[in-house]
Amino acid sequence: MNDYTAKIPLGKATAYVSQYTPELLCPFPRQLKRDELGISGRLPFSGSDLWNGYELSWLNRMGLPQVAIARFSFNCTAPFLIESKSFKLYLNSFNQTRLDNWQEVQQRLEDDLTTASGGRVGVELFPLDEVIHQLQRLPGESLDELDIEIATYQLQSKTLYADEAQIVDEILHTHLLKSNCLVTNQPDWGSLLIEYRGPRIDREALLRYLVSFRQHNEFHEQCVERIFIDLQRYCQPQQLSVQAWYTRRGGLDINPFRTNCGQEPRVLRLVRQ
Repeated sequence: MNDYTAKIPLGKATAYVSQYTPELLCPFPRQLKRDELGISGRLPFSGSDLWNGYELSWLNRMGLPQVAIARFSFNCTAPFLIESKSFKLYLNSFNQTRLDNWQEVQQRLEDDLTTASGGRVGVELFPLDEVIHQLQRLPGESLDELDIEIATYQLQSKTLYADEAQIVDEILHTHLLKSNCLVTNQPDWGSLLIEYRGPRIDREALLRYLVSFRQHNEFHEQCVERIFIDLQRYCQPQQLSVQAWYTRRGGLDINPFRTNCGQEPRVLRLVRQ
C-alpha cells in the first residue's frame, strides 16, 4: 500500500499545470483494498463510480474559453480507480489548451481515463445553459431520526445483524456517513442509500455501523464496497444495492454504486452537492 500512496499527489505541494498533461492521472489498484475484504476472482457485485465535474474549461481554436459540466462513469471492474487530486490536476491541465471542438475534448477525456483506469470510461459533456439541476431527495426511510446512543466511532462490522424470520423489501438512507481520506485524513462527507430484499436488517445496528466509519480511512469507492460486503456477510440479503453521494471537492463529486441484482445507479443531485 505504501508504495502506491507515496506516488500520489495527496497531501503534497503540487504545481497546477495549465497545458494538457494526461500523465498527471494517478491510478490506484482496486484489488489492494479488495484483498482486505476477501474479494478475489469474480466480483460479488457490479456497478460503477459516477463522477460529476463542475470545473472543466479549455480554449477553442480561436482562443476563446469554453466551459462544461462533465459526467464520468467508471465501471467497477476496471482494475484501477483514479486518485481524486490527480484527476483534478489533470482536468486543470485543459485550462490553457486549444482544442478544435467539444468532440475532441470528450475523446481525449475518454481515451486518457480509459488508459489510466484499465477499463472503458464513459464521458458526457453538457453546456451550462442546457443543464437544469434540480435538487432531489433520497427515496425510502431515513435512519437519521433513530433515538440511539453511540459511543464507538471506529469501524464495527460485526454489530450488523438481521431477523431471518422477517423477509422484507426496503429502501433505507442516511446523511450521516463520514469517513476520512486514506492518505490525508481529511473528512469525506456523504449520503448513503441501501436497497435490499431479504432478512430485515436491524436499523439501530445498521446506523451504529454506518456511524462507525467516522474515523475510518478509505477512499470513497472502497467504503461503499466495504459496506456492500459487510451487509452481505452479516445480513445475507438476496438482493442488495448500495450507493453513496459524496460532497464536492475541487469541483468533483464521487458517487459509487454497487449491486448484485442488475439495478442501475440513480442519477441524483442532493442538497450538499
